[in-house]
Amino acid sequence: MLSAETIAVAMSGGVDSSTVAAMLRAEGHNVIGLTMQLWNQRRLAGHEGMPESVQGRCCSLDDVYDARRVAETIGIPYYVVNHEERFEREVVRPFVEEYFSGRTPIPCSLCNNHLKFDQLLVVARQIGADKVATGHYARVAWNEQSARWVLRRPADKAKDQTYFLFGLTQEQLSRTLFPLGGMTKPEVRELARQHGLVIAEKPDSQEICFVPGGDYKAFLDAYLTEQGGALPETGGEMVTSDGRVIGEHSGVHNFTVGQRKGLGVATGSPLYVIQIKNDTRQVVVGNDEELYSRTLRARSINLISVADLPGPTRVAVKIRHKHQPAPAVIESAGPDQILVTFDEAQRAITPGQAAVFYDGDVVVGGGWIESSC
Repeated sequence: MLSAETIAVAMSGGVDSSTVAAMLRAEGHNVIGLTMQLWNQRRLAGHEGMPESVQGRCCSLDDVYDARRVAETIGIPYYVVNHEERFEREVVRPFVEEYFSGRTPIPCSLCNNHLKFDQLLVVARQIGADKVATGHYARVAWNEQSARWVLRRPADKAKDQTYFLFGLTQEQLSRTLFPLGGMTKPEVRELARQHGLVIAEKPDSQEICFVPGGDYKAFLDAYLTEQGGALPETGGEMVTSDGRVIGEHSGVHNFTVGQRKGLGVATGSPLYVIQIKNDTRQVVVGNDEELYSRTLRARSINLISVADLPGPTRVAVKIRHKHQPAPAVIESAGPDQILVTFDEAQRAITPGQAAVFYDGDVVVGGGWIESSC
């Protein structure tokens, strides 16, 4: 066993992070449980389109209660740290702004990259912890040859969460543990049972913590109403790829690339959203074939396994969480930008999503999709 360390565990109240805390405690480490209070689940309850109940949602008060019970069961100190103000500033508001700019954001990546790991490490230092540990399914290791920390895909590919972790820095990776990286979900649940954790059978949360039921349109309306403002005027023309106007739409925030339902126009063949033009507020529609592109530009690049790209580099690129990484070549396209050229055209490349680059199981890095070409 490794020498005992003081480790702060990010406890969400779910089975994964709870099992991590129990594992590390059983190994003899000095474990401290931390839950980040990020969003007041009752805040928008009851607004038009929003549910009255807040139960069963990610990061709810029930989750805090479950995390506290687990901490008591395994005998570790436990604290709740409030970061609601920063979460709203760095995750919720950018989420709203992205939608009204015609992009489709990923709040979980924003949260991981700009808040969770950064603040976890700050709090860990304050309480004297050497490292932080989370229940993410990923692996981290030191590479002697490159003299860099590397992020790797987990053993359980069905639970792979590296797509959401592409923004982690070398400093953050050097002090982070992912104890579940070599395990499968059934193995984790069995271990939770062995440790007598009451949450061993708790289902995984699938929702964004501040968007109940995935209804982001209702959330946008409720949030802006609460803030004292009306929805921005983002309505405009719906046009075909050759520029023909075929209708009007109520706002670019109501659409995402690849969308078919709810377009509000009827033609003799299926139509899909193939582009959203924020400058003209036009929603461009076309047939399925027009959704495919071979190239994309990504910005705000974070490289992990290498300090810089040596030149055109062959990788596999993932353009959404459930996307199978596709063979491609990446190369610099200017300051903090990368051009991705796929071997084969990919469907529905969506601005606002992440493009994450892989060399086998190793995460080379990633960035935010700016446009497809």
